[in-house]
Amino acid sequence: MLTINCPWCGPRDETEFGFGGEAHRTRPADPSALSDAEWAEFLFMRTNPKGLHRERWVHSHGCRRWFNVERHTVTNEITRVYQMGSASEAAETTPAAEQAPATAAIEKQGSRS
Repeated sequence: MLTINCPWCGPRDETEFGFGGEAHRTRPADPSALSDAEWAEFLFMRTNPKGLHRERWVHSHGCRRWFNVERHTVTNEITRVYQMGSASEAAETTPAAEQAPATAAIEKQGSRS
C-alpha cells in the first residue's frame, strides 16, 4: 500500500486517490486535421516505461484536486509529487538523474494482507 502526499491535504492512503493516466500529454491544437491513425495514436498509445514515469492523480476522496506524481514503475517508489502548472513541472524536461533528490513525498509501505 502506498501513502500519497497530496500537495494540499498531506499524506493519505492510496485508496483515497484515483489514477488519471500519463502526465504532460498535450491535446492536438486541431484534432479534425489529424488522420484516423494519428487521432488513435493520441487517444490510445502511451509510453509505459520500465522506470520513472510521470502520472496524473486526483485526490477523489479529499480535496478533489489533480496533481502529478513521478513514480518508478518497477519499485513503486515515488520520487516527487508536484502541482500541475507549477515550477516543478518545468523540471519534467530535465532527466531524472540530473534532478536533486525529492523528499519522501510518498512512501512505499508494506502491503496489507
